[in-house]
Amino acid sequence: MRVSDGRSLSAPVAEKKPKPVRFGKPEGHEKCVERPLDPVREHLDPYAWLRCDDRKDPQVLEHLRRENEYAEQMTQHLQEFRQTLYREMLGHVRETDDTCPHPHGPYQYYVKTLEGKSYEIHCRKPTSNQARVKAEEQVLLDVNAMAQELEYCDVPGIDPSPCHEMYVYAIDTKGSEDYDLVVVNASTGEEMDRVPRTGGCFEWDEQSAFLFYTKRDKAQRQFQIWRHKLGSQEEDALLLQENDELFNLTLAKTLSGRFIVTNSSSTETSEERFLDLEKEGAEGNLRLLQERKYGLLYSVTHRGDNFYIETNLGKQAQNFTLLVCNIEEPAMDHWEAIKGFEYDPDRYITDAVCFEDHIAVFGRQDGFTKLWILKMDGSGRGVSSLHEVEFEEFPSTVSRGINREFKTDVIRVGYQSLVSPRSVIDYNMDKKTKETKKVKPVPNYNKTLYASERLMATARDGVSIPISIVYRKDKHVPGRPEHLMLYGYGSYGICNDPFFSPSNLVLLDRGVHFAIAHIRGGGEMGRAWYEDQGKYLTKKNTFYDFIDVADHLVASNWTKPERMAIHGRSAGGLLVGAVLNMRPDICKVCLAGVPFVDLMCTMSDPSIPLTVPEWEEWGNPHDERYYDYMLSYSPIDNVSAQPYPAVMIAAGLHDPRVAYWEPAKWAAKLRELKTDSNPIILKTEMSSGHFSASDRYKYLREKAFEYAFVLDQLGLCQV
Repeated sequence: MRVSDGRSLSAPVAEKKPKPVRFGKPEGHEKCVERPLDPVREHLDPYAWLRCDDRKDPQVLEHLRRENEYAEQMTQHLQEFRQTLYREMLGHVRETDDTCPHPHGPYQYYVKTLEGKSYEIHCRKPTSNQARVKAEEQVLLDVNAMAQELEYCDVPGIDPSPCHEMYVYAIDTKGSEDYDLVVVNASTGEEMDRVPRTGGCFEWDEQSAFLFYTKRDKAQRQFQIWRHKLGSQEEDALLLQENDELFNLTLAKTLSGRFIVTNSSSTETSEERFLDLEKEGAEGNLRLLQERKYGLLYSVTHRGDNFYIETNLGKQAQNFTLLVCNIEEPAMDHWEAIKGFEYDPDRYITDAVCFEDHIAVFGRQDGFTKLWILKMDGSGRGVSSLHEVEFEEFPSTVSRGINREFKTDVIRVGYQSLVSPRSVIDYNMDKKTKETKKVKPVPNYNKTLYASERLMATARDGVSIPISIVYRKDKHVPGRPEHLMLYGYGSYGICNDPFFSPSNLVLLDRGVHFAIAHIRGGGEMGRAWYEDQGKYLTKKNTFYDFIDVADHLVASNWTKPERMAIHGRSAGGLLVGAVLNMRPDICKVCLAGVPFVDLMCTMSDPSIPLTVPEWEEWGNPHDERYYDYMLSYSPIDNVSAQPYPAVMIAAGLHDPRVAYWEPAKWAAKLRELKTDSNPIILKTEMSSGHFSASDRYKYLREKAFEYAFVLDQLGLCQV
């Protein structure tokens, strides 16, 4: 490999130290394998030494540093271009800005950013004095001050106590997703209490005296729920422990404020318990709502005398339905249909928000996000009126906003499209009126220059696959193949809906169209799109769909393989990794972020974080039903002696979801076997996790690094 000045540059070569990996009888987890492989099968993993659970092995760290040096040297000629992209990306950011204040009790809470400051500042102002913003503003938490001595600082937000005299925030300083909870006096800024190493999921009681929170086990699974009494020297109380490693524990408080609800769920089954704060107080006992039954998924919310249950009824209602029961009789035998909103198999329900007089139901129909408003009758078991909220653009995405008030006729939603920045909209559920409270400002952006469309591709089995595409109008001529980036995910039933990305403008402005493949494995076309057609032994549909979408875009003269980039992150990294093995000619360049590519090794080892719960997504490779199928598409295991396009791989050293060693092993395997001279670049962020840098400026620089590589490979670094 030669760099731009003609010097020869050799990629790091990972030493081979073969280690056996056995499939058939996972020690301590035999009961999880219904049909174990017999005899046991064995693979040799030549790069197993790259795994270091504590991230401290000098040899491993030195290898990652050499990879980073190689990445810098191989892209040295792009330094000026990276800086240009960074300036352009930053030019689309209003550095000094604030979010739309959301009402919560006597205050409106919001977040602001300041030019040159990397992190958010959390503020509030009295609701009654909205006009005197500057005079009444109270800064609660300036994350910039906390982050000064830290390489990584993630504070997802603050949660005010019900009395609004305190607030709590969670902080992760590594990217490992282990959070300390810190309770602060809202008036003085004094730290009042701290709970170390939590799962990051927490709630207040209604008297502002207790915090409920989760803890993680060694496999990073949230498995316990604890109660902490503020200011007390007493040991915290363990309320619930989930011993089944397939299940993850979370908790939430109903918007009504009356109930703490715990949710223990696997991919396919769930079980909830509730604590009545009004009747029993924070020190009461959790009560089982409905015991778990395999295949039964449900979640509960509350208003009046009733619980409202969003459920699949054990797949009798695969696209989920909304049912009702009295809070005194919560078991499944008492669940009833809401009169006027019975199950509709063409309507996929994804979320329900209960207000005093209404229920807002988010969902999907015909592949698009929807919002329905139910005005409830006096009994709460029937609908007095029902309507769908209409939105103007197509395709677009409507989502739940920040709603902290229960007694209101207004719901706050988010709205965006591929060409429209995110809007915050207040919708009056009685008057059926919308008020746009804020549109995310995007400097140097003229919406009229861009257009988006919805396309359909036909997969090899005849199924229609939706595609969302956006482009700059003056860079698009119908029938003329253009440069294009194809993005995909396609796992866990997660919907990859149209979104506005200011960073993507650097692509669009250079004539690179951006397309999203809504492939099976996601939930865009309903739950069956995932459960029946995109997991377990149908998982290859995900990869075939992506390939068929790419081929459709080529056949329809949207692009050509030599003008195409493909992009996926996390499970989307598994997607592009599998696609490259199946069709390495599909594109010119691949961008793989924190890619989950070592499927067989990771899924065989229950000690690796999050492995056991994932057995209900991919299958268990120790089981004879899944071993051969999973092996047939595992990205690392199918790298072969063939030409590959240029590949940029991004990883995070402290990533608990996709461990850094998976991208590192993949890079080594690709370089070992590929038969071309295209570059394989591995760049590991040494102070971050799965979600990249916490510093907003550093995040943009990382994005500029990746996009500069892509544009260079497409021949557009001078455009």
